[in-house]
Amino acid sequence: MLAHQGGWDEILLVAGPILVIVLVLWRATRRAERIAAARLAESGKSSVTNGE
Repeated sequence: MLAHQGGWDEILLVAGPILVIVLVLWRATRRAERIAAARLAESGKSSVTNGE
């Protein structure tokens, strides 16, 4: 059905999975940065309370 449609179907077969991988990596990076920031803020708060 999609065979030899001028090349656009082959582009989708390659670009689709690449786009999915890029989106998954982008979301994972954002999540990791948020977790790291939360841990850094938490460790900063605990060091202040430990100093008292």
